[in-house]
Amino acid sequence: MYKIDYEKPISVYFIGIGGVSMSGLARILADRKFRVCGSDRDESDNTRALEEAGIKVFTPQGAENLDKAGDVDLVVYTAAIHPDNPEFALAKERNIPMLSRAELLGQMMTNYKLPVAVAGTHGKTTTTGMVSKIMLEAQMDPTITIGGTLSDIGGNVHVGTSNYFITEACEYTNSFLSFFPGVGIILNVDADHLDFFKDLDDIRNSFHKFAQLIPAGGSLIVNGEIPNLAEITKDLDCRIVTFGFSEENDYYPTNIKYDSLGNASFHINRRNGDSFEVALKVPGEHNIGNALAAAAAADCFDIEDSQIKSGLASFTGTGRRFEYKGTVDGLVVIDDYAHHPTEIAATLKAAKNYPHKKLWVVFQPHTFTRTKALMDEFAHALLPADKLIIADIYAARETDNLGISSRTLKEKIEELGHECYYFPSFDEIEKFLLQNCTKDDMLITMGAGNVVNIANDIVGK
Repeated sequence: MYKIDYEKPISVYFIGIGGVSMSGLARILADRKFRVCGSDRDESDNTRALEEAGIKVFTPQGAENLDKAGDVDLVVYTAAIHPDNPEFALAKERNIPMLSRAELLGQMMTNYKLPVAVAGTHGKTTTTGMVSKIMLEAQMDPTITIGGTLSDIGGNVHVGTSNYFITEACEYTNSFLSFFPGVGIILNVDADHLDFFKDLDDIRNSFHKFAQLIPAGGSLIVNGEIPNLAEITKDLDCRIVTFGFSEENDYYPTNIKYDSLGNASFHINRRNGDSFEVALKVPGEHNIGNALAAAAAADCFDIEDSQIKSGLASFTGTGRRFEYKGTVDGLVVIDDYAHHPTEIAATLKAAKNYPHKKLWVVFQPHTFTRTKALMDEFAHALLPADKLIIADIYAARETDNLGISSRTLKEKIEELGHECYYFPSFDEIEKFLLQNCTKDDMLITMGAGNVVNIANDIVGK
């Protein structure tokens, strides 16, 4: 595999440079004096921002772009690029070294001291944001790549000046097995991405392989309440640190209290007897666990308790994670990325502590395979909503060949005795909401697709 060395900058060509993650990695390399350019299918805000930063972007994609780019030492491509892509095919023909996006990210990690990789089926973006805020508060100026927008860095990437690095580590297609973490975090392990993984055992095996990547001098910070945890932590050379809600863990909370918005304050306790109080600005019990993991990661870098406390206190969330969008005629509008039953349950539990009369939820299922595999779980997770609307399935990378639809989920929910609505278009959903939501109600648009457009439209109106 081609090795990335920050001391020896080369010429790198990105196929699909306009993607959220790819554009961020391109910026990091450009800052390190690599000669960076790339292509994408169409112009976008990301490609225009790259051009403004001095990075050449070719649109549309085509084999001729590689010649326009001049000498290319390395080609980087996303998982969305297939072998029949003309640029990919030409790079192969010319024997230009190639790396996938995940492989590049892993290679970049080797250039930092104890890089932090945040893994887990849920909570990666929030926890990465918390760790980032703590390190920024400690004046460590890390380089950051995150799966959502973090207001403190003005987006999803921050090019730091230090030897510290923080990134999310996604399990899908085993991307995180290309990483080289010095500090690894595993927040949870649930059944998901069953279009790639065979079953939960297959997923657990991948998380075990991720943990094995951490060297003897590193640390694995892991949720101590994961079932049969020993299967994931067996045969590891690194230090193992657990967090959870019971005193059996190395980090655990006590004296938990919630304010009027559902934000928790509590004491973080260490196994050695030390403790300190923190107050969060993000709601929900699940964020207590995320904060414990972030505090444990901070301890790997000897960050002071006062800086952990202030970092967590100033963290107000990332884009699309219980994100307040606005209030319209007394209706509070929230948007949330939850697209797995466990995430939905956590979000709706947090919403119960947020002041409102009726809780309206517009849920957009994400991918046909996930919806089919977890149909019963989705139906039960959505029941706490007072009023429930299902939008059409967001197909993402898939095609509709499984014989299910959002109507299938609607019928399943109605079988459980809960009223549920379905509308085939966002316009119809918005019209229904504006006619029926009343003052002091709360609306949550929920899902990993484009359902956020409903929230934006209603707030805009």
